[in-house]
This record gives sequence, C-alpha cells and structure tokens, in this order.
Amino acid sequence: MHLSIRAVLAICGVFLGCCSGVVFLELLVKLDPGAGNLITVAQFAFIAVEGFVFTSKFGLAQRLISLRDYALLVAMFFLTSVCNNYVFKFNVPMTLHMIIRGGSLISNMCLGTLVLKRSYRLSQYISVLMISVGIFVCTYFSSPDLVGKQENLDSRAEADKFWWLLGVALLVLALFISSYMGITQELLYRRHGKCAREALYYTHLLPLPAFLLMQDDIRTHWLLAFAGESYQLPLLGVAVPLILLYLLGNVLAQHLCISSVYTLTTECSSLTVTLILTLRKFISLVFSIIYFRNPFTWWHWLGTALVFVGTLMFADVIRVPKWKNQAVKQE
Repeated sequence: MHLSIRAVLAICGVFLGCCSGVVFLELLVKLDPGAGNLITVAQFAFIAVEGFVFTSKFGLAQRLISLRDYALLVAMFFLTSVCNNYVFKFNVPMTLHMIIRGGSLISNMCLGTLVLKRSYRLSQYISVLMISVGIFVCTYFSSPDLVGKQENLDSRAEADKFWWLLGVALLVLALFISSYMGITQELLYRRHGKCAREALYYTHLLPLPAFLLMQDDIRTHWLLAFAGESYQLPLLGVAVPLILLYLLGNVLAQHLCISSVYTLTTECSSLTVTLILTLRKFISLVFSIIYFRNPFTWWHWLGTALVFVGTLMFADVIRVPKWKNQAVKQE
C-alpha cells in the first residue's frame, strides 16, 4: 500500500488529533458528565466558522458539490449519531457498543463489494478479520461484566431482551450507514475532484440549526462551566473556568482530527480510511486501559497481536504466499 506525503500527514493528524481529543473529552466528562451537547455544538460551530472564513471565503467561493449531495451526507451522519447515542436507552452496555462499532472494517468491505463491485486480495480479507477479532477480544475482556450475571435473570430481564435486541439492531444499522457514508464520499470525490475542505465545512454548517432544539441544555451546561472549578493562567494571571480550557483543547484537537479524516478520504479508499480510524479507536481503547489502570491480561496481548499482525498484512508488510492467492483465483 503506497501512500502519498499528504496521506501520511493526514494519518499523523488523525492519530494526534483524535487521540488527544479523547483525552480532553475524558477530562470534560469527569467535570460535567452531561456536557455532550455543549461539546458537540462547540466543535461544529468552530469548524463552520473556520470554514466560512478560509474555505468559503465569506461565502464568495464557488461550491463544487451540490447542497443536495451534502444534505444526504448530513442526513446519514445525523442518523448514525442519533442511533449510536439512543441505543443506551435499550440497556446496551458501552463495551458491546464499542465491539459492534469495531466491525466497521467488515461492513465497509461488504458494501465495497456490493456497491463499488470491488474485489479484494486474500490477505486483505484475512487482515480485516484479524483486526476485527483482535478489537473484539480486547474490548470484551476489558469489561468482565458485559455478559452479566445469568443467575440474577428474572422475568423483567427476559422482557428487556426485546429492547436489547432492538438496540443491537440499531447499532448494526448505524454501522452500515456510516460505512455507506464513507463510500458516498469516495464516489463524490471521484465525480467532483478532491474537495475535502469544502465537504468538511458544509457537513458541519448544515446541521447547526438542529442544535436550536437543544438550546436549553446547552445554555445550562454553559452556565455550569462558569460556576465550576477555575484555573489560574500562569502568565496572564487570569482565572479561567477549567471546563472551558478543556473544551478549547477538545475543539482544537477535534478540528485536527476531523479535517485529517476528510483529507484522508481524498487520498485513500474508504476501506483504508476505515482501517486507520479502527486502529485509532484501538489505540484509544488501550490508552483507556492504561489510564484507568485496568488489568492488561494475556487476552489483551492476544488481541493486540492480532491487530498488529493484521495491520501489517493489510499494508503488505507481511504477505500471504502467492500460491494461496492463485488458488483463490482458480476457484
């Protein structure tokens, strides 16, 4: 897999921006667990304002992709976000949430075969399977309570199974919608050329009016930020709410993360982009295990090895013997 310098820089931006953004998010959630809408609107507003100035040139730049196509991307993005957040109301544990979302490589490969009529090498099939199993193992054994205590199941728990299954179905639906969104972006870039900055701008500008429905919640947590703990800036000698400092760090990190992802979509296939994002999630998971001092068992080592070897196979550093590929072709 040969990558351009632009793609390599984008990959570095994904790992640096996304992983540091997770750190700031952890710090924010510790201070205010209900600040999710405030964090999201701050991220979207910052990217939209930056795009209005530098990408849209204050609305004077000509748009390459129609608003109808952007509306489709925004609708898929919104539906995915709603499904991923709403499933917690159906008693879907966080670990299962992460496991299913970790299957994005498989869903992307399936849709790539069906929609784009792509054929993949045997080594790619094996590597995707290894990475997915590795993430499953690491995530599953990071939460021993995932399976639950079967001896405590009662009639109410049996009745809740329907809603649990519904939550899992929503997660799987969101997984395939997210993968299809990546393929849609790839097709749009083929048709209109590389316009990652424009796509980044419009996909964050168009959803902003929807946050008006959450204005009461956003205002409440904004006021809580000023009523919370403060931090004395060493050089300026000014006390700033700690939540706002973490929020600023998260917004800047998220901007680097998401802009790098959009740049990467113009340089690589949707499957390769999904691979990079999956590895980023894996690193964040391992960091979370270390940060919270959770035990790192031999199961975690096994999962890590599967992810590492699978990644090397996907990048053709480790290659499947040619006779195996030839045997597949003959079939």
